[in-house]
Order: sequence, then C-alpha cells, then structure tokens
Amino acid sequence: MSVTIALEPPRQEGVIRLLDLSDAYAQSLYPAESNHLVDLSVLEKPSVSFLVARNGDAIVGCCALVEAGDGTAEIKRMFVDPEARGLRIASGLMNALEAIAGEKGLTAIRLETGIYQPEAIALYRKYGYREIEPFGSYLPDPLSLFMEKRLG
Repeated sequence: MSVTIALEPPRQEGVIRLLDLSDAYAQSLYPAESNHLVDLSVLEKPSVSFLVARNGDAIVGCCALVEAGDGTAEIKRMFVDPEARGLRIASGLMNALEAIAGEKGLTAIRLETGIYQPEAIALYRKYGYREIEPFGSYLPDPLSLFMEKRLG
C-alpha cells in the first residue's frame, strides 16, 4: 500500500484514536504541567491546517499547522501510529506542513517538544529546526524544547 497525506478534518474516528494514543504517550513521559496538548476543538479552527497520513484506508499519522496570526505557525499534534513507524510518515507530514507554510507565505514554523523524545528532536533537526527560547504563551520548562525554522 502507498502512504498518502492530505488535508482532512480532525474529527474522525481514526484521528481521534491517534490523538488518544498521543495523549497516553505524552502522559507516560511528562507530568501534566509539561504536556501542551491541544484538543479537537482547537484543531477544527479555521487557522489550523490539519494533515492526515493514510496507509491505504488506515489513518496512520497526523499533525496540525496552527497559524499564530503574526506570519508564523506552530506544529501541534504530530504523531505516527507506532505500528506504522519506519514508513517515513513523519517525513511526509513535515514536507506537507512546510509546503503549506510556503503557500501561506509564513515566515517561520515553531514547535514545542519534550526532551524525552529523541526521535522527534532528531526529525526536527534534520529539517533545519533550531532551538529557541519559549515563544507565545509558553513558559520555560526544563522538560520542553522549543524550536523554530525560518522560512523564505
């Protein structure tokens, strides 16, 4: 089967399953105050581009590009089903996110991830993201890593 990535609504069973898996994973690694997860209602806002990766009909990955309103956006809810890892789904999602950001003329993409997620950190670094200070409403957190990629 081939993996496809497309803009889709987040409120569908396969996505909700991935978000639940993502929540459980984050909660196993970090205390509640260090988890910065957004819920389904945030993902449905017009300022959000939500991407779904499918392997055949099965939803195997997702992520959101949340526009901040200042020419930047934040990556949220990037997650790949553990059963589908190794299919380069995260790379496909990153390529699609960055293409959307380019089409929208954004100047930077930012993100927050946890220090206990070396695979995620390695992925972001591979795509040119560099560590920055906390941004937006984030406060300094020793368990968080803040990153940014300037565009253009």
